[in-house]
Amino acid sequence: MMTGKMHIHRTPLHRPCRAPVPLHIRVLLVLISVFAPVMAVGVSKNAAHEQEFIITAYYSPVPGQCCYVMGGLQADKVLNGNGVRGADGTEVHPGMIAAPASYAFGTVVVLPGVGRFTVHDRGGAIQELDSGAHRLDIWVGYGEEGLARALAFGVQHIRGTVYPVGGNQPKEKFVMENLPAVIARLRPFQVAGNSLLSVTPRSGEQGLSVELLQRSLKDAGYFSQRVTGKFGSTTAEALRAFNDAFGLSNEPSDRLSEKSAATLTAAVQRIAARPPVQKAVDKTASAQAIRSAQRTLRFLGFYSGRTNGTYDDNLFDAILRFQQKKGLVGSAENAGAGRIGPLTRGKLTESWDRRIVAAMARRLLALHRVETVLDERGKNVARFLETGDNGDQVALLQRLLSDRGFFPSEKINGNYGALTQSAVLKYQMARKLITSESDAGAGQVGPLTLRALRSEERKELYLLVRSEGWRAL
Repeated sequence: MMTGKMHIHRTPLHRPCRAPVPLHIRVLLVLISVFAPVMAVGVSKNAAHEQEFIITAYYSPVPGQCCYVMGGLQADKVLNGNGVRGADGTEVHPGMIAAPASYAFGTVVVLPGVGRFTVHDRGGAIQELDSGAHRLDIWVGYGEEGLARALAFGVQHIRGTVYPVGGNQPKEKFVMENLPAVIARLRPFQVAGNSLLSVTPRSGEQGLSVELLQRSLKDAGYFSQRVTGKFGSTTAEALRAFNDAFGLSNEPSDRLSEKSAATLTAAVQRIAARPPVQKAVDKTASAQAIRSAQRTLRFLGFYSGRTNGTYDDNLFDAILRFQQKKGLVGSAENAGAGRIGPLTRGKLTESWDRRIVAAMARRLLALHRVETVLDERGKNVARFLETGDNGDQVALLQRLLSDRGFFPSEKINGNYGALTQSAVLKYQMARKLITSESDAGAGQVGPLTLRALRSEERKELYLLVRSEGWRAL
């Protein structure tokens, strides 16, 4: 149903199939049936027996991951299956394995040091090998945590015991958390980069998406704990505090919504921005300082006069109204009324930043909407590609490269051959994704190249929307 050695296999692993029996095995079976029938006397077909296994792990891909082993959700589903049920209809759960078709559903396999598993799944690559070893695939969870656990598990050779259906079987037992989810293993597959809008971390999850959320909240000053990549109550509380501070109280705190992601991204980008008013402002201030106050208060809707650098009653009233709204003073007679000191300057900076962040967030949400439309219409390359691949995704890659002047349009054929590899290489060099032909990933579409292609397509369509409106889509 799902995967095995996911960073190696490029064909769907979990399709029901039965491995053909080699000719020499068929001959041996005939000889045994003719000349040695007595060997079967007293031997139960349900008896337990030991077997050599080559074992990998698979997972259930979900939307909003930072990383997919094949570059995208649908591609990972092709490799791993939909991640809902095994081939016999059993819902995926810890303790489920995929085994060769010769293993009846319900067969129990005990793997020392790992656990006791029940066969509920099949796979195109899960077969009995010529070496005598049998392939098994262990289900290890959902999303980024499941993928990290599967990648960390790797390929293991274990001698286990098979308990056929109908015999005396031990109970299924597997503590999935005993297998480490090594988050660092996800980085080579990170298509989302540092884009919070491309991921959807949720409470209880573990992965790079959660790590990115925690780092962003930390940069924005709302998360003071160590970045762990685990979404627990502390992360939820920090996200709630951020949402409240930026007027997003209706957004959830147990998951990162698109609106919160856009606002948090914008807030982090604003951290290094200079405050709009940098000095105290009163009747003794310089003309430059007074003009900055006039511009800021006009932007915030409190001042409607000229930006003339003159401290007059109009500016005094604008400062006073702002101070009253923020609860800094009660009336014109209060100390500091109509004057921009440290407290008022801090509130001005906060209000200025909130307004700028909101505008930036709206732009980020529009860009994200454009990308969503591209995905829905199949206009984005949605998986990693390399020499030897073929099909619609390769044709789309060739078209995108052709639009950018790297591939001849008349040669678009959906086959990733030498011409496509050369075009990808030229594109990578032009975009400074690689520095030489000997760099890792040169000529192949991996995370960096996929991210660059998607970003360029998104920006081009966004500019079209800006000039012609959403109907241009």
